[in-house]
Amino acid sequence: MDVITWFAERFIGLFKAAAESFTGLVTGILPLLIVLLTAMYAITTWIGEERVTRAVQWAGKYQITRYTIMPIIAVIMLTNPMCYSFGRFLPEKQKPAFYDSAVSFVHPVTAFFPHANAGEIFVWTGVSAGVLAINPGAYARLAALYFIVGIVVILIRGVVTEFITKLLIKRGGHQERFDEFDAAYAAGQIQGAKS
Repeated sequence: MDVITWFAERFIGLFKAAAESFTGLVTGILPLLIVLLTAMYAITTWIGEERVTRAVQWAGKYQITRYTIMPIIAVIMLTNPMCYSFGRFLPEKQKPAFYDSAVSFVHPVTAFFPHANAGEIFVWTGVSAGVLAINPGAYARLAALYFIVGIVVILIRGVVTEFITKLLIKRGGHQERFDEFDAAYAAGQIQGAKS
């Protein structure tokens, strides 16, 4: 009988712990995520979709902004996974590098903008839990460093991936096809744009 009682207590204890965790999410992170999402949609509406689009197109012109500002705007404004759609504003040969930058930024962004990748918030909480156990006052500094290191990493990944993509296009004999893509892009034929 003791074994059955022990098992029953542990079994229901599992669900009690899950309920406590769920209550913590409902009263903690969930309202924060909803408010942040609402704020991002409101900002996009106030600024105007056309202005946001022009800012993204400007950021796509230069390598340093293409792999820093562009993924940051995409991840914060559109969240994961919609942020990858900003790649439509780039020539075909730059899309893999943009994707690499954006996908690499969906975790560091959660330090300040948990709404951007709410499904993976556990990565940031896991990173911060150990540090906060030792120094509870270090949250803001840790979040800033996590965010800044993320920006450095996405820039490096974007530049390296763009180089590798160009190398593979050249080695594979696909240069003519990508020249056609570039000509269409230069003519203003942006994938997914209204004609």
